[in-house]
Amino acid sequence: MSFSSLTSACSSLGSSCVQLGFHSNSLDEVLISSSKGRKLALKRFNVSCSSSSDPLLVKAAKGYPVSRPPAWMMRQAGRYMAVYRKLAEKYPSFRERSETTDLIVKISLQPWEAFRPDGVIIFSDILTPLPAFGVPFDIEEVRGPVIQSPIRSEEQLKALHPIDLEKLQFVGESLKILRKEVGDHAAVLGFVGAPWTIATYIVEGGTTRTYTTIKSMCHTAPHVLRALLSHLTQAIADYIIFQVESGAHCIQIFDSWGGQLPPHMWEHWSEPYIKEIVSLVRSKCPETPIVLYINGNGGLLERMKGTGVDVIGLDWTVDMEDGRRRLGSEISVQGNVDPAYLFSPLPALTDEILRVVKSAGPRGHILNLGHGVLVGTPEEAVAHFFEVTRSLTYDTSFQNRALEEPKLVV
Repeated sequence: MSFSSLTSACSSLGSSCVQLGFHSNSLDEVLISSSKGRKLALKRFNVSCSSSSDPLLVKAAKGYPVSRPPAWMMRQAGRYMAVYRKLAEKYPSFRERSETTDLIVKISLQPWEAFRPDGVIIFSDILTPLPAFGVPFDIEEVRGPVIQSPIRSEEQLKALHPIDLEKLQFVGESLKILRKEVGDHAAVLGFVGAPWTIATYIVEGGTTRTYTTIKSMCHTAPHVLRALLSHLTQAIADYIIFQVESGAHCIQIFDSWGGQLPPHMWEHWSEPYIKEIVSLVRSKCPETPIVLYINGNGGLLERMKGTGVDVIGLDWTVDMEDGRRRLGSEISVQGNVDPAYLFSPLPALTDEILRVVKSAGPRGHILNLGHGVLVGTPEEAVAHFFEVTRSLTYDTSFQNRALEEPKLVV
């Protein structure tokens, strides 16, 4: 099915062309009925109440009933978009693009204006706050981020200081403007890097494929690494609170390189610090949903749940049905279409979206990719992704019936 034929099909059927409804002999299952007559089993979640003013994504993050799965994409603003490439030609410095309020807002809104996702994430970088607590960095064309003075000793720890949020006003101002531009039609998302992931850059001096320096430091200078991670924990928590107070509806924590640790090492060197961040943020912003994403998280799912976050992002190597079974129904999930599907024929992409939605269930699911949008992704495929998502509806009559019955029967 082409993008245009899907659109016309949805139009001819009204507000939805795929209906997601409860009809099963189990409390935990629900069927998706499509316009082609397909039926796909879904899992069901416990019901709670939400504010009617919350954007769809926030409701889903909190596990509240929603009419359909909300959707956004990691890296949804970026080089795959022609308008972004044109802007980048005029402003070739990534630091300038990501640290200038007008440019941040303009780039963040590019996918919103083109595709109307349910989440608008600020255009920024996990390393953006580093200079605000004493770690200057550069971004080189070939090498990427470069930190000229890595921190590997007690003496070098003295360069750190509490985060100076005055140096990050461009982030706060951008979030305020985005919140005003988007209103409650979509959730404005802020994000941060997890302490371990940020520490890999600070210790290694930039990007790495092996992580040998920081991994050996776990054994050769554990007290220095703990001090660094503790400092990062407080700084990141303060930065999250700053983003929420500036307008972010939801925050995603990227522990991008947490998956490079064996699970027992992640429990020791990453999990406690994420858990502390969640606790600190909860004390100031108890209603703000927090998402945790780790690249390569198949071996960490159950441990990720222990951090206390509201949503766990699954990468594309984890089967959504298996991930949902392992995590249970009391926590929301995000993901996890393989980004490569956006290079596939559109009917194949449609089928994969339906498979993921079916596997995730009708409560507590935010549709996303299992990683960021790849460079070269066709914009038509991104448009199709969001068009298909908007065509889905959960059958609310069955949801309402589920409130009254202890079990669903055929």
